[in-house]
Amino acid sequence: MVSGIGVDLCSIERMKKALSSGHFRDRIFSPDEIEYSEAKGNRRYESYAAGFAAREAFCKASGKNLADVMFGGNFRLLRSDGIPSVKLSGSLEIPDSKIFISITHEADYACAMVIIEKI
Repeated sequence: MVSGIGVDLCSIERMKKALSSGHFRDRIFSPDEIEYSEAKGNRRYESYAAGFAAREAFCKASGKNLADVMFGGNFRLLRSDGIPSVKLSGSLEIPDSKIFISITHEADYACAMVIIEKI
């Protein structure tokens, strides 16, 4: 049974400006996400924007506090062979649930959608 759905859109240009501060990057994103995004070269801003949108979409789907998701270090967006997934820990864990995530970016925006299924 679906227990939550969330979607978010993030401006890639806005993310580029935010990332001019390394403090922002290091506070929001996990070392794995930073490594993945930085490996994208000039397209790294798309990856960061998608990661930010994923966090916002998760908040909307789960009802979790935005500050806990953004700053707690308990949300990680993983990508394996191009397939995104979410790794939660601590206060963000949702027992007996499966999380589905889809991310995309095109031109000026990145988008993420999260569906939480109670199992």
